[in-house]
Amino acid sequence: MFWEETPRPASLFSPQESKTYAGVKKEALECKRCHLREGCSQVVFGVGNPSGSLMLVGEGPGAREDELGEPFVGRAGQLLTRILAAINLGREDVYISNIVKCRPPNNRQPSPQEMEVCMPWLKEEFRLVKPRVLVLLGATAYKGLIDSQGKITRDRGKWIERKNLLIMPTFHPAALLRDPRKKVPVWEDFQKIEKALKS
Repeated sequence: MFWEETPRPASLFSPQESKTYAGVKKEALECKRCHLREGCSQVVFGVGNPSGSLMLVGEGPGAREDELGEPFVGRAGQLLTRILAAINLGREDVYISNIVKCRPPNNRQPSPQEMEVCMPWLKEEFRLVKPRVLVLLGATAYKGLIDSQGKITRDRGKWIERKNLLIMPTFHPAALLRDPRKKVPVWEDFQKIEKALKS
């Protein structure tokens, strides 16, 4: 799990000090630690403000993300951009990433083993960004980071606190494209997020 203390890959650190954001990203883009790298075009690292107060985490890159090398740029990503704009935030104001950095074949969900192998990169992003609010987009992000038995339909919209961090699970934007009825609860969630960021 994300909150458990696990050893960081030795390649991420020099003996004296932690790597910078640019250093971590450079090493992540060269990662070949699991078989997912063999079937995708490139590693898709996070984007946005690496010192932003809000960090959003999804599942993994889709076809468009794999093509462009940036998370959330397909139809679901365009919807996420509009959701952020509705609370007066641009993509450049927040940090956006995924649990896995390489596209799973046929856009399937990443396996628990794939998420575990890739988790150190996300932990480093989190360590460097130091967000005040973390939004988990969809069931995979919620189960992978918080509760492996969790249900997004039951738990979305509820704040989870970890030390000085507020965590909000909500539906993935792709779910809204499949079921527009989910747009209202997601809007309610993002209003809570906006309020938390302003407090």
